Amino acid sequence: MLIDLSDIIKDYGGKLIISKDFKMDDVDFMGEQFTFIGDCHLSGYIMNNTKSLDFCGTVTGKAEAHCARCQKPVIIDVEFPISEVLVREDGEISEDEDAVVYSGHEIEVSDIITNSFLMNVSGKYLCREDCKGLCPHCGTDLNESSCDCDKEYIDPRWEKLAEIMKNMSDTE
Repeated sequence: MLIDLSDIIKDYGGKLIISKDFKMDDVDFMGEQFTFIGDCHLSGYIMNNTKSLDFCGTVTGKAEAHCARCQKPVIIDVEFPISEVLVREDGEISEDEDAVVYSGHEIEVSDIITNSFLMNVSGKYLCREDCKGLCPHCGTDLNESSCDCDKEYIDPRWEKLAEIMKNMSDTE
């Protein structure tokens, strides 16, 4: 999404109010694919503070992810803040300032929005709080049916520890 900054670049203290609907590209993050449903909405402002521009706002929308336990699609409400400092290519940047550099009188904010989403995305989503997930042995969706797998399965790497624990409980 391209935003025209020409009205505020030379207007110190000037403020550009933003309220736009836009399509957000799908995002892959830590093995999860987020597919955005319909338009997202950006509301906020860009303000000229003489040396740089402050970009503050909020993005809202809906996305599809997958349940962390059963892998069924889950529709999630997306809402995250944006707070960036924008510095013109020929401007000064202090060493301790994280700034987004732009040139000309326009700025493409799609990468800024995507990065803000990634900084605020949750690590896991559930289709419901009591989701039972999938059987680790046969893959049956335990929300829909049960399976005949041995529930006492012990990972071979932990068998010795299980024996020690069993012996400790037998001697007490």
